[in-house]
Amino acid sequence: MTNTATRQELHARQKAAAAADKRRSRWKRWLSWTAALAAVAVIVGMLLTSQTTSATTSNTAPDFTLPTTADTTVTLSRLRGKPVLIYFNEGAGCGACIMQMAEIEKRRADFDALGITVLPIVMNTKADITADMTRYGVTTPFLLDDGTVSKAYGTLGKGMHANLPGHSFVLIDAAGVQRWYGEYPSMWLDPSTLMSEVSTRLK
Repeated sequence: MTNTATRQELHARQKAAAAADKRRSRWKRWLSWTAALAAVAVIVGMLLTSQTTSATTSNTAPDFTLPTTADTTVTLSRLRGKPVLIYFNEGAGCGACIMQMAEIEKRRADFDALGITVLPIVMNTKADITADMTRYGVTTPFLLDDGTVSKAYGTLGKGMHANLPGHSFVLIDAAGVQRWYGEYPSMWLDPSTLMSEVSTRLK
């Protein structure tokens, strides 16, 4: 084989390899875009099916006993005589969830004026949630749920994850009756709106 023929064959092989690389690159880009669009579709679908809910209720609140990040335990029925606001949320890794609690703490005087005890509940380990609490400056102890309480209150799957509670609020009056349920898939409720919802239903 002549040098010219050898060069031509080498050039042809190089072109074929370059063309194959280009096809593989296009295929990878297509797969990446497909995966991204599928993820967006899932998120949009969850948001569309998880609509904001704000409803007056009158059923007896399920009792529970849970450990806390302060190494204590809280039993709901032992808080009878004063209203309780339960805040279910995704917890660790959800910045908006912890920031919501931080903003609630800033309104502590308003909640105290109504005699309300705020109980944030998450399905996390103590180590995981306390790391985020420290990051956002939250001091209110979080209650640690294994999923039993979140399920009893119907909050599982109402947010971005099927096996975690959504961004939910439950107001329980001094007699242990659930007076309000609020679900916010946007992962945020303005504290002023929260106070309005709570104070209106306790009148």
